[in-house]
Amino acid sequence: MKQPKTKAEDFHSKTTSSSQQKEKQIVAQVWSVAEPLCLEEDMELVFIEFRRESQGRVLRIYIDKPDGVTLDDCALVSGQLGDILDVTIEDIGPYSLEVSSPGVNRPIGRADDYNRFKDQRVHIKTRQPIDGRKNYRGLLRGMDEGIVTVVCEDKEISIPLKEISIARLVNFNGEN
Repeated sequence: MKQPKTKAEDFHSKTTSSSQQKEKQIVAQVWSVAEPLCLEEDMELVFIEFRRESQGRVLRIYIDKPDGVTLDDCALVSGQLGDILDVTIEDIGPYSLEVSSPGVNRPIGRADDYNRFKDQRVHIKTRQPIDGRKNYRGLLRGMDEGIVTVVCEDKEISIPLKEISIARLVNFNGEN
């Protein structure tokens, strides 16, 4: 039988939930201003994360373009986006802005990407355990009607998109 939560656990659960909601709202706001900027510069906005790390809050923006992202591309987007965020997003608090290429463990940031990167190796983490697990590594088979399918250890696993906290390609070579 499940034990009732202590007051401390209940408080932590509520504050974690509200901070996660705030992080989601900030990511959505940043996405709405960063995507037009990236499109204007002929780049793809791949993924945004806003999280607490040892050095404080980090707003991490991943960008890409067909011939690869350069340091100059990252500096350009960082400078422009930093200025835009300063005037458009209130209540974000102190944070560090990082802009980088997605790298070989490219995050999957859009629902369409689950079909775009079909047959690529992925690592998916879920919010809640599914079949007793929260981590899945395997071959991405795509997404249909909000369900992502991955083949792990010769078994096909169905994961609701809304349960995925992070998904990344594994050793992605940049071709698709």
